[in-house]
Amino acid sequence: MPTPRAQRGAAVEAAAQAYLRAEGLQPISANVRYRGGELDLVMRDGDTTVFVEVRYRASAGFGGGAASVDLRKRRKLVLAAQLFLSSDPALAARPCRFDVIDAWGEPPQLHWLRDESGGVDC
Repeated sequence: MPTPRAQRGAAVEAAAQAYLRAEGLQPISANVRYRGGELDLVMRDGDTTVFVEVRYRASAGFGGGAASVDLRKRRKLVLAAQLFLSSDPALAARPCRFDVIDAWGEPPQLHWLRDESGGVDC
């Protein structure tokens, strides 16, 4: 049985995916796990493949969830994205970007931060 934290994470990721779908993005995959990292959501925004990191905090204090996507986490996301793209040549030929959904509170408030790659390419 999933822990309460895992249940909360799944609910926030589902809310994030629903929000992004309402904004016109199409889901490709979710919760893709590799040895070096995990991709919370993989979406399509037009021709662009979007790797979405969903970060939840109980409150927006201390910088919120987006502040926790540090250089180490970005490296893991890039590695996971490269592995994902290597398995699908059609997607690998398209542009890609990294977005963050910063979520906090109950019910979760969502803030979409587009192109948060910090200059790192897919």
